[in-house]
Amino acid sequence: MPSLDYSRAADLSERLEQRLVDSLESDVTTTRRAVLGSIGLAGSAALTGIGRADSEGEHGGGGGGSHGNFGAVGEYDNTTFDPHEFLYQFNTGRGEQENVPQAIYEEDGRTVREFEFTAVDTTVTIAPGIEFPAWAYNGQVPGPTIRAVEGDLIRVTFENLGRHAHTIHPHLRNLNPEMDGIPQNGPGVLDTGESFTYEWIAQPAGTHFYHCHSLPLKEHIHRGLYGTIVIDPDPERVAERPEEYCNYHASQITDELRADLVAEAKTRNHEYPENDAVNEMVIVMNSFDTNFDGGNEVYAANTRAFAYGVGRTDGEGNWQAGETKHPIQIDGQQRQRIYLANATEFDLVNSFHTHSQFFDYYDHGTTLTPTLQTVDTIMQCQAQRGIIELDYSTHDPGLYMFHAHQSEFAELGWMSFFEVV
Repeated sequence: MPSLDYSRAADLSERLEQRLVDSLESDVTTTRRAVLGSIGLAGSAALTGIGRADSEGEHGGGGGGSHGNFGAVGEYDNTTFDPHEFLYQFNTGRGEQENVPQAIYEEDGRTVREFEFTAVDTTVTIAPGIEFPAWAYNGQVPGPTIRAVEGDLIRVTFENLGRHAHTIHPHLRNLNPEMDGIPQNGPGVLDTGESFTYEWIAQPAGTHFYHCHSLPLKEHIHRGLYGTIVIDPDPERVAERPEEYCNYHASQITDELRADLVAEAKTRNHEYPENDAVNEMVIVMNSFDTNFDGGNEVYAANTRAFAYGVGRTDGEGNWQAGETKHPIQIDGQQRQRIYLANATEFDLVNSFHTHSQFFDYYDHGTTLTPTLQTVDTIMQCQAQRGIIELDYSTHDPGLYMFHAHQSEFAELGWMSFFEVV
């Protein structure tokens, strides 16, 4: 991929992000429609430049056209949260994240994965220079990703240091109502300074969601109190009950299918070496209502608008020192797996779309056979989640876009690239 393509992707799209930032900075009452209108003007201005550049032969033609470009320039000053690091931060109890106290040990014959969560009031950076007043688990949005193996005990000691009452509600098969994290059961909501220890059995295998369940629910979620729980399948359990991990009746399970399911389970389980061959990532689709009018002005994957867009590079995967925005660089010969969750508030659905590639999708990640095969777009309602598996082994190196296929979401920040190397 010649460097010119990278420069073009960065240069010709910077006006979009800058106009978004300018609109948000200039008027706290800015609405989504106003921002989009501004971006439309920015796009027109950018297109004038694109057309001139192409006509002058500077970019070799193609890709510009009359329908605009998406991307990002400018930098983030706040580096306390790095969406690129977040992609790969799975907390298994072994101390993967410094701001998430954790431990792993055996208790009564069961593996316990213990974590300490704290709710705090903070600010998070959602675009260069734009901060959002958030309520956050352990100071970050999305909250830390928890990872366990089905059958483990997840123990979360939660302390509320925020100014509002909070809980943690898990989207798991939870058998104890006191551990449901809702106002009506167990400890109820925890006021400032209160704490409680939640215990959940890790089940079923899949990609799951957790969030605060205090009222008003939409505000507690929109402000940032949510995260992902990844439950790895236990290959031994898969061998015993294969029908629970596929869309086949028990009478249809052959020895070959059982073996295939067990092999697949090992690739999903972080404690098996087969998992090392897969590049695994977490992406939480989220959004931000910057003026609190019930509509979002900024959309993102993992909180920062255009964080996986194109910044400054030499076109060979080498980013400038201090670069905070760049595509997700992947090895084209490696299997790619995304644990995807939708935490978008105020919109009915969000979506994930890939350019130039199709993928397999496992809705909720609870099966080891795809629920959708060879698709390039899926949609998720709020709290829905799933697993996407991608293969770029036949693709040329270079930039491949992915984004929400609600067009305005993409224009307002939920637009990204994989860089296949």
